[in-house]
Amino acid sequence: MLLLKQSSAAFLVVGNTTPVLHTSRFTYKVKPFPASRTHSSQSFTMSNLHNPSGKLNPVLACGASALPCSSSHEASPISENKEDKHVHGVSELIVGVLGGGQLGRMLCQAASQMGIKVMILDPSENCSASALSYSHMVDSFDDSSTVEEFAKRCGVLTVEIEHVDVETLEKLEKQGVDCQPKASTIRIIQDKYMQKVHFSQHDIPLPEFMEIDDIEGARRAGELFGYPLMIKSKRLAYDGRGNAVANSQDGLSSALTALGGFSRGLYVEKWAPFVKELAVIVARGRDGSMVCYPVVETVHRDNICHIVKAPADVPWKINKLATDVAQKAVGSLEGAGVFAVELFLTEDSQILLNEVAPRPHNSGHQTIECCYTSQFEQHLRAVVGLPLGDPSMRTPASIMYNILGEDDGEAGFKLAHKLIARALCVPGASVHWYDKPEMRKQRKMGHITLVGRSMGVLEQRLHCILSEESHQVHETPRVGIIMGSDSDLPVMKDAAKILDMFGVTHEVRIVSAHRTPKMMFAYATSAHSRGVQVIIAGAGGAAHLPGMVASLTPLPVIGVPVRATRLDGVDSLLSIVQMPRGVPVATVAINNATNAALLAVRMLGISDSDLVSRMSQYQEDMRDENMVKGEKLETQGWESYLNQ
Repeated sequence: MLLLKQSSAAFLVVGNTTPVLHTSRFTYKVKPFPASRTHSSQSFTMSNLHNPSGKLNPVLACGASALPCSSSHEASPISENKEDKHVHGVSELIVGVLGGGQLGRMLCQAASQMGIKVMILDPSENCSASALSYSHMVDSFDDSSTVEEFAKRCGVLTVEIEHVDVETLEKLEKQGVDCQPKASTIRIIQDKYMQKVHFSQHDIPLPEFMEIDDIEGARRAGELFGYPLMIKSKRLAYDGRGNAVANSQDGLSSALTALGGFSRGLYVEKWAPFVKELAVIVARGRDGSMVCYPVVETVHRDNICHIVKAPADVPWKINKLATDVAQKAVGSLEGAGVFAVELFLTEDSQILLNEVAPRPHNSGHQTIECCYTSQFEQHLRAVVGLPLGDPSMRTPASIMYNILGEDDGEAGFKLAHKLIARALCVPGASVHWYDKPEMRKQRKMGHITLVGRSMGVLEQRLHCILSEESHQVHETPRVGIIMGSDSDLPVMKDAAKILDMFGVTHEVRIVSAHRTPKMMFAYATSAHSRGVQVIIAGAGGAAHLPGMVASLTPLPVIGVPVRATRLDGVDSLLSIVQMPRGVPVATVAINNATNAALLAVRMLGISDSDLVSRMSQYQEDMRDENMVKGEKLETQGWESYLNQ
């Protein structure tokens, strides 16, 4: 190992591991990077960064070679003449992050893609983000002098955990340090009671709440709000910590004891009779612009986020209401960045705000794979001052599953490894491992994201991952072929043949609108959630099946009029095409199940380039076949042609 002295106050240790800089007070883990534009020397330097406030902040830089540092190697400040400055890449601003957990790690991953340098401040030398960060200051992020020293090395300061020293952030802002989001926002969010007061003042719908100072106050709250009663700590409450439920007045004492008593600061909330927990990730830029990600459903286990489903299976009106509440809540706060808004959907279709996080959040991890712009890239865009990215989904559905510690130590690592091994065998699954050195029960160690064409498909795949019995994933049908009777099968089999030719998974079922109406209802209402994308319904006579199914499902329905013993199928055709307004059913010629299947393939081809290519090939083959027949007719003459 080689020891390099920079001065009496600092020295650099270089060996086979990541270089570590020791100063008179702080320890830094630093990464090699190319020589600066102003000097060809690759020595360790203390260079300078020009931030938007006009101040020059010192920033750590470590060259590829290990040469002694001297004043002759110090980099010159970037020119203050903005007309002469040319930014290389996306941004030259160094982003400082308070905290180095898994959120910091994924911020570093997104930053690497854009070439943005991220420094982290975290007391753990082996924290999750350390290996991927540009630089890591190993010290506490809630110590005032440490945060001040760290801020000098960054162009903009942000957080991956809100439990930081907010007084220091306020002091730094007065000195001109760029903090995003603002310290005022962090102060509000840190105290959950203050958070509730703030949002109530801005007319955000909330569960009823009140502060409690003693056991009598808790009893009065129970009398006012009823039981069960949610009791919460004002501060340092997350991932289920700091929450306790009293199911009756007799349970108040044990719930209060579990929270550490009144000295921690407590408040109560009226129990929200929710049917689903929802969340919306909202991003706000420096210019005040906002974008909202699709509403998701969060499923919790032991008060810890367990599963996230995107998008949430809720009516459009609920979707709109949830988005509006989330946007209004974030609009009441200050600063740029990503905010996670957690919500309750109640039995009477109300949306109530639960709480807000001023940073990337567990409810947005799936955005890495399923959205055009991940929440982590979006946060960097926002705090640096870049245009906000597109938050919309690029896949129809996604599920995020948290890998939580199932046991302590090596036993837990073994269980997690088995889970990951199964996930890697499943189509559309991506594994994220946070590389935490210590395994504990219920600790967030990583997550798995599944993307696919429907929630039903993904739920089946997740079941395969979680099940130790069977690892085989069965393909769900993309097209449902249904008919009222087996007498329709000789016609409807042609649809199955075409779908087989195009490699489209399908199912064939007898579902009668008249003989088995309950079965028809169940089939139509469940088809979309199971992953079916198009329904082909064959019917003769009154031909009610296509229209009835179309009235029950949001999927496209193609009706095939089947020729019956009377009226030659015209009655079926007229029945199908005369659906009332608002209940569309496509149709084809009588007995032409072939065209119904081809139309289904074209519908699926809208989002499937392979099917578009196959359809083009099918059309070329039909053209070639027709041309061969034409040439044969010309060569042989019509009589010989017919006599073959």
